[in-house]
Amino acid sequence: MTTSYTVDVIAGDGIGTEVVPAAIACVDRAAELHGFRMDWRHRAWGSDHYRRHGSMMPHDGLEQLRDGDAIFLGAVGTPDIKDDVTLWGLLIPIRRAFHQYVNLRPVKTVPGRSGQELDLLIVRENVEGEYSEIGGRLGRGTPDEIAVQESVFTRRGIERVTRFAVARAAERGGTLISATKSNGIIHTMPFWDEVVAEVAAEGGVRVDSVLIDALAARFVLAPDSIDVVVASNLFGDILSDLAAAVAGSIGIAPSANLNPEREWPSLFEPVHGSAPDIAGRGVANPTAAIWSAAMMLDHLGETAAGAAVHDACFGTLADGIATGDLGGTATTAEFTEAVLDRLGRPESPHPTPAAATSPRHRP
Repeated sequence: MTTSYTVDVIAGDGIGTEVVPAAIACVDRAAELHGFRMDWRHRAWGSDHYRRHGSMMPHDGLEQLRDGDAIFLGAVGTPDIKDDVTLWGLLIPIRRAFHQYVNLRPVKTVPGRSGQELDLLIVRENVEGEYSEIGGRLGRGTPDEIAVQESVFTRRGIERVTRFAVARAAERGGTLISATKSNGIIHTMPFWDEVVAEVAAEGGVRVDSVLIDALAARFVLAPDSIDVVVASNLFGDILSDLAAAVAGSIGIAPSANLNPEREWPSLFEPVHGSAPDIAGRGVANPTAAIWSAAMMLDHLGETAAGAAVHDACFGTLADGIATGDLGGTATTAEFTEAVLDRLGRPESPHPTPAAATSPRHRP
């Protein structure tokens, strides 16, 4: 009996429509080699859907995704539609509806690049914190206009993301760094510090609480001193992009929006955005999408296949094959073909499965 996985694909906007096919090709090759099957459900959602229908996805879009094993997203955003419309119309509702409270962002140095060797993890709280919907604006357009945005931190939310980060730090044998700003933000950040310290103590991991400004400088000046970071929604968002740039390019940064209990599908996406300045030219770097796909395979339980995809991608970079953002000359298609060559080809096709099994319990 061959295992089959149902994955919803939202290529989205800009270069998402270019890097997603590259990642799918790599996953399909790995599936052939490792004896499982991917059933892709393509969703034509995003800015084009918004232009036609006034929404980023159908009104029942979340219901359509609910029974899948994972979601694979390319990019969201286009210059003619406000970012708050595109983001809050698609990605954030998915994160919150499916309790994807961990945003996991690994960072590694691009092979062949000079400088310090980096290998770190950023664990970002993904559904509360600074990105709340509570607030509003009063007196729009007047000299006395007011805007209020509330941050929402819950003990449950901090505890669960910290437990995940503590487990990763314990696996890696390192210290957990907690991003904070408790010297200036007098309510939420001291609360964050207290709860993180409690959970880290329970897990037997030492935690180093570092102010966000000092931590940002440390990412630039001594990134090799960082192993695992746990951070709020906003701080984790900023630090992960900074870390990717320090490592070589934001074009290589992957992410996993995880529901660790696996009650709902998790979502995997590159974090480079839709890059409208290069969209349609065939030069987008698919590394982040391919790496995100490798993380998806690992989450689904296909760890050997995930490792093979990751290693083929980074091995291709080590061979000096890269797109223009990394100083290379390869097109998206050329880089993808090189990764596929490294993955290899199956000696004989696997038979069509007679039945399918799912790796995830669905309530």
